[in-house]
Amino acid sequence: MTTQPNGADKSPEANRPAEHRAEKGEILDLLLDALLERHAERRRQAATRQPARQEPERGHQPKDDRSSPARTGDSQRTERPPRPPQPGEPGWEPPAEVPSIGLHLTMGRLLLLVLILAILINVPVTRYGVALARLLPDPDSLVIRDGLLIKGSGHEVYILEGEELHWISSLDAFEHRGLNWDNVHEVDDSMLEDFEQGEPYHVLLKCHDSPHIYRLENEHKRWIRDIPTFRHEGHVWDDVRMVDCAYLRSIPMGPPIPSEAGPSPQP
Repeated sequence: MTTQPNGADKSPEANRPAEHRAEKGEILDLLLDALLERHAERRRQAATRQPARQEPERGHQPKDDRSSPARTGDSQRTERPPRPPQPGEPGWEPPAEVPSIGLHLTMGRLLLLVLILAILINVPVTRYGVALARLLPDPDSLVIRDGLLIKGSGHEVYILEGEELHWISSLDAFEHRGLNWDNVHEVDDSMLEDFEQGEPYHVLLKCHDSPHIYRLENEHKRWIRDIPTFRHEGHVWDDVRMVDCAYLRSIPMGPPIPSEAGPSPQP
């Protein structure tokens, strides 16, 4: 039997692990070479893209829309329109003149309207030449009407009836007509001159114990001589007021009616 040297007795199966390891080493070398080559390729691509980003072509926008906020702000600042020049700076021009609203024309029309109103309120509006300003004197703003009670600077009180002023000759006559002093309006004396003077309004006094009739004027009693004189003066029996004889005697005596009637008797 022939004896083989040490190691010669090993079969091909025994040599397979060493070959397998060699194959793995070759594969790893190939992978390493591929990685190195790929890494070098990426570096070349990066070096190629870097100058393109730094010097973009005019009018060409980057394809990458994912720009940073700082870059967006820079683009907005560059696109903002230039600030217009301020007053005092070169290139500044004053604004255009605003069209006039015609204030002077409006004031002229207003003054003309005031003048027309002033003329109208002073034009006579009645046949007695009473102007509107007189018809509405301050501060009461009177309305001219029948029954209006007015007085001037004196003590006489008048009542307006039928565009005529009638003097109310006494306080008794005033009360006999049921008038109220709160309704008396004080006016300028010139207003009294604008109306015609009508017959005065009197009150006649008589007491039960005397046949005599007296007309009260300016707080004086005037004896009426007889019935024809009574009627001639335009009196009616509704003008007669019955009073106490003592009160009638206390009133001062005035001239009789008519004045040539003689001494006036006491009631």
